[in-house]
Amino acid sequence: MTPTIDFEKPMETAKSLMAIQTEAFTKTFELQKKSGEEMVSFFKAESEKAKELKTPEDIIKYNIEANKAFFALLKTQGEAFGEIATSARDAAVAEVEKLTK
Repeated sequence: MTPTIDFEKPMETAKSLMAIQTEAFTKTFELQKKSGEEMVSFFKAESEKAKELKTPEDIIKYNIEANKAFFALLKTQGEAFGEIATSARDAAVAEVEKLTK
């Protein structure tokens, strides 16, 4: 007598994992587009501000503030990408754990 193997649960898990990947890719691509647009806006605004600089002190102050703002923007964008990765990882782990139950 040959035992029957249940492939349904692993197949459903595989489908779920592919859906999680697709969602993560989609969110990542959308966020990349948004991040690029934010960067363009940031640099356009900063270049306009730079046109008003008159003294070396103005340049130094501008440079410090622009760098702070730039790194804050990068941090925010990095956190957003991290949230996508964490969410996708948690969903994938939950799907795989269902196989063991």
